[in-house]
Amino acid sequence: MSELPLLHLQGSPYRQGVQHGRQLKGQIASNVEVYRSRMLTSGLKEDELAERSQRYLGLFTREDAAYRAIMDGIAEGSGQALLDIALLNARYELLYSAWSEFGKPTAESIRSECTSFGGREAFEGGGVQLGQNWDWFTGIEGALLQWKSGETTVLGFTEAGVAGAKIGLNSAGLGLCVNGLGASADDWRIDSVPFHLRTWRILQSTSLEQAVGYAAAPRPACSANFFVGSVDGGVATVETSPLGSRVIYQGGSAPLVHANHFRSPEALGVYQSWLETGRVSTYHRCERMETLLEKEAAPVSAERLHAAMRDHDGGPIAICRHPVESDPVELRTHTALAVHLELDARRFHYTWGPPCESEFTTVGL
Repeated sequence: MSELPLLHLQGSPYRQGVQHGRQLKGQIASNVEVYRSRMLTSGLKEDELAERSQRYLGLFTREDAAYRAIMDGIAEGSGQALLDIALLNARYELLYSAWSEFGKPTAESIRSECTSFGGREAFEGGGVQLGQNWDWFTGIEGALLQWKSGETTVLGFTEAGVAGAKIGLNSAGLGLCVNGLGASADDWRIDSVPFHLRTWRILQSTSLEQAVGYAAAPRPACSANFFVGSVDGGVATVETSPLGSRVIYQGGSAPLVHANHFRSPEALGVYQSWLETGRVSTYHRCERMETLLEKEAAPVSAERLHAAMRDHDGGPIAICRHPVESDPVELRTHTALAVHLELDARRFHYTWGPPCESEFTTVGL
């Protein structure tokens, strides 16, 4: 597939938002349409969606004035209603909580959407490296954003219309990947820092400790996993839920791997009700990636790593995902983005679309 647009954002948070909105105007309009459709399909009614979007607009306003200013700029630049920009920025909580509230989607692929990995001295070239296959709805529009936060330059991936970024690295040698999680305790009504505001803060962090602190901010509305790495601090994955958070650090030389289930749900007392219907993709992908990365002695070469990211073992539940034609159109997913981050070298390698269909593009800081 084609390369992602790369936006170099400058000026105040509001001006950065205006640049984002103007340069991605068509893509933002498309994402608003797609996400509104997905949320209504999940069981929400128009008035409920408006009410929940308004609630999250209030949360963004209360929690971070700069982030809210970016959202205002995106609305201005794109010509979209501010409430629709709030819908995009709160789409994690709005969708995941709707799935919990109204019942799981019927397609196996939903709620099983990412395979992350990382380690220190585990990969050829040395240093700290991490990455992931980000599996999500077909038809979503994305972009790469680069901006400065103080003396720190950030490069990351976002969905058009979402302020900041959710997957990326910065000039301080810190990187972030993410995994969606779900637990019966998830509740959109919990007042806490929204998911995309957390990822924006993490990517502007200058140490592993600071990043972990942002990830583990108390009582999120919806469970999530934040896979963070730092050239100075190593690699950790932070499982979060309304019931608490758990930090898992890389042990030994083998890479750390995470998918879309809590590695030890009993440690946090969470109940993953959505896994009771036979959704095995998350377990298969996690075990398969561990096997592929550990089958030979470290370090893992870039060629071997990228081959693992392109692995099709398991067919529709494989690491490298493709749309299942028998799924309803609104529930079809694929590997929308594959990312390999070299933190010491400050390099961002990616494919837009399944990695088996193209070579990796490299963007450096």
